[in-house]
Amino acid sequence: MEILEHSGKLPCPSPALEELRTALLQIRNNILEGEKAFGDLDQIHPRHRNSARNLLQYLALRKRDIRPVQYQLTDWGLSSLGRSERKVQATVDTVLHLIHALEGLDWNPEEAPPVCFEEGRRLLEDNSEALFGEKPESRRARIMVTMPSAAANNYRLIHDLLENGMNIARVNCAHDDPDVWLRIIENVRRAEKSTGRPCLIHMDLGGPKLRTGEILPGNAVLKVSPARNEFGELTRPAVVWLVPEENAGAGEWAGKPVLPVPEKWLSNLETGDVIRFQDARKSSRKIRITAVLPEGCIGALRKTAYFVPGISLKPAAGNHRKKRPAASVGKIPQKENFLLLEAENQLILKRNQEPGSPAVFDESGQLVSPACIGVSLPEVLNDVEIGEPIWFDDGKIGGIIEEIREEEVAVRITYALNGGVKLRKEKGINLPDTNLRLSALTEQDLEDLKFAVLHADTIGMSFANGPEDVHQLIHELRKLTGTLPGIILKIETARGFHHLPDMLLAAMEIPNFGVMIARGDLAIEVGFGRLAELQEEILWICEAAHVPVIWATQVLEELAKTGVHTRAEVTDAAMGQRAECIMLNKGDHIVTATRALTDILQRMQDHQTKKRSTHRKLRLAERFFERIKANTAVPE
Repeated sequence: MEILEHSGKLPCPSPALEELRTALLQIRNNILEGEKAFGDLDQIHPRHRNSARNLLQYLALRKRDIRPVQYQLTDWGLSSLGRSERKVQATVDTVLHLIHALEGLDWNPEEAPPVCFEEGRRLLEDNSEALFGEKPESRRARIMVTMPSAAANNYRLIHDLLENGMNIARVNCAHDDPDVWLRIIENVRRAEKSTGRPCLIHMDLGGPKLRTGEILPGNAVLKVSPARNEFGELTRPAVVWLVPEENAGAGEWAGKPVLPVPEKWLSNLETGDVIRFQDARKSSRKIRITAVLPEGCIGALRKTAYFVPGISLKPAAGNHRKKRPAASVGKIPQKENFLLLEAENQLILKRNQEPGSPAVFDESGQLVSPACIGVSLPEVLNDVEIGEPIWFDDGKIGGIIEEIREEEVAVRITYALNGGVKLRKEKGINLPDTNLRLSALTEQDLEDLKFAVLHADTIGMSFANGPEDVHQLIHELRKLTGTLPGIILKIETARGFHHLPDMLLAAMEIPNFGVMIARGDLAIEVGFGRLAELQEEILWICEAAHVPVIWATQVLEELAKTGVHTRAEVTDAAMGQRAECIMLNKGDHIVTATRALTDILQRMQDHQTKKRSTHRKLRLAERFFERIKANTAVPE
């Protein structure tokens, strides 16, 4: 082998080109065979056929560990194939042309690449614009913001979000109802006109979210406490509203606790009156009336008091006042209950919908009955097996399926954050190793779709786990409308991740679709240690398919909730710039968070686009081709 004379002398010794050329030709054969393995692409929308071919080539490329070849290519100063996602064959063929030229050899392959260099970038940009609207002037990534319920009545909030960078308003169908959703959407449309800034509507279907059931309510008791400093000295009295019983509502007015009392008795109170009583602990206490208002009276207490229904309130007689009758405290709402769970506790999951209850102990502290609770989808308990893990409340509590009975499933708690956690109703449940036989579309989702197709630009499918789920959503949409909205596949389970390539190919049946990396549930499903790895793989696979991605869950969460951000979440938000859209969740400081994210994205887009990496073998790619082989095998 002789290097062309005009190439000059290399500054450092390099490995033999013949060996490298042979390895690259084998890689090229592998990606072409992988493309053909899928079979007919007629069901793919014409817009996506070349993208489908490129995806199949990329998956074939990632079936093997090509790092040794990458290192040799780097030694020659050639492309390491580390950024080949958008145009796999074109990258490989270009490197092969250069190596053949260095060796003085001709190479004229017959197979043209499905996607060339600029075409790959353009396809991803075009798909992103079709799904998310025009790219903002000062940044590449769009910003999606989850709408709080208050946005239905707070036009100014939506106006300020648009002014500070929101491009897509997200409505979560798991909360509120069509009346609230419609008012939010109307406020978005109004804000669009006043700001001159376009904003799309994205609606997320609730999906088969597995949650804890109801819990028997706790005691009807109201505790009020004054503020004290570290020396126990009073710094601020406790404040309580005294209101007519019929107006007491849920037990709180303007953030202050409410005492329901008879209206006639209340009307005789005056500012400065002192009301004496014995609280639920038989401690003598008093309330001083500090204000009389049309809604009721405001009282102050200098000591902690526990109120229960029936406590007698006795106004003190003054020099100018006759003795006045006492009144009884009316109905106090029962406190929301919880199950306190620690490691080694047993928890019973019930198949019926009866309210759960905390563990019961006898006088000596011996367990009489363990804590129990129902689940929102009892049929799921038919799929669990002994030894499988189960997680509650975003991973705060973990356990193992210990026993399966006819009416219930016993769980042994193995992990509880900070030694013990309060499990409340409507908290998420994850079964990462269980083969759940659930459709991604519930009856409620089908009902919500009727509203969504009339108002949404894009519709999100929660807990998308396989191509059959994608086909079902497309089928239901076609029954409802001739003009399909864009769909977003939310990847939030281990099963959904493993079937991502299959779901992308299924979604390519329609013009517009994307993927959301729902990192909250996904982290619990696969383990926090693997989340960073998986979110990278999702980005790679989607880039190879020219599919836009939404980076979601806990982005700038502390800033949105408290107004103060952390260094870690700023770095995380900057990493999200590699996606085509970033989602913020609701919070009291969501406008501040939106403004901060806009600034981060503007700064970062000049430093990074997508990624550069080495290519070890992906098990995800291997599994995909194993499924194809299994489905196309000819019976003996």
